Amino acid sequence: MTSKKIISQMQERIGELKKSQDALLLVHNYQRPEIQDVADVVGDSFGLSQKAQTATQANIVFCGVDFMAESALILNPSKNVIHPNPESKCPMAAMVDPVGLMALKAKNPGVPVVAYVNTSAAVKALVDVCCTSSNAVKVIGSLPDKKVIFIPDSNLGLYVQRTIKDKEIVLWPGYCHTHQDLTVENLKELKRRHHSALVIVHPECVPAVIDLADAVASTEGMLEYVKKSDKREFIIGTEREMVYRLTKEVPYKLFYQVDTAVCPAMKKITLKDVLKSMETLEPKVKIPKDIMDKARAPLEKMMRIGRGEAAFVK
Repeated sequence: MTSKKIISQMQERIGELKKSQDALLLVHNYQRPEIQDVADVVGDSFGLSQKAQTATQANIVFCGVDFMAESALILNPSKNVIHPNPESKCPMAAMVDPVGLMALKAKNPGVPVVAYVNTSAAVKALVDVCCTSSNAVKVIGSLPDKKVIFIPDSNLGLYVQRTIKDKEIVLWPGYCHTHQDLTVENLKELKRRHHSALVIVHPECVPAVIDLADAVASTEGMLEYVKKSDKREFIIGTEREMVYRLTKEVPYKLFYQVDTAVCPAMKKITLKDVLKSMETLEPKVKIPKDIMDKARAPLEKMMRIGRGEAAFVK
């Protein structure tokens, strides 16, 4: 039996189990193509958080790294949230811990903390508000304070600082390996081969890469940008699997990936893992209630800001 046939059979079985198990399958843009193909929703952190918060199914199977599955449970604690491979852990989220964050807060008393969603539930429990790459500028801009602590992605923080010049942003020295390793040389080589293509990069990239870009956007922002653009060719400066989604949803345009831009953590989830989780509804995400309750407030503030509602009242 060919591998394509096996994949097709597994995908068909997953489709059946979604119905019989009353399960919603949420899949991040960086997941393997064969997993994207069976998703109920493919999206970025913010979009998937929205879907998790409003899910009506009893079970949510979340194909993304650990903090994403945690956020789904925090936002909708009445559901069972299943993470197909607990070893799919975000290295950047592991770069900040509660002890280190408390020490930074002690050095900056009274300064609000904004946490990128790429953080653990235990860290979220200590912050004022969360954000994603798609709304970081909006969230930090909504704060009345002139000084803000931003964790853990220093590159995203530097990008926000470009836009919000009237605030002092205290940065945590964290980064995403996949975007940190995406270089100017990578993009210049692609531009040499596809000179008519526009360059779109993720705000987790280093400043030199952002300087080279025609546009900077979250993954969902990239999708919106290419749909609206009158250009036909695009170099995509983020994890390479984003090109798979773009090609599926905008098939009349051409997209060029950076072949070396791979998130190993995302790739730890396989179609076999998804099928097993659908069959067993395991492994379930578990978070201590006290941490979950404290982490919910900053996530819900992020969601309100994303909807255009006021989250901070003086």
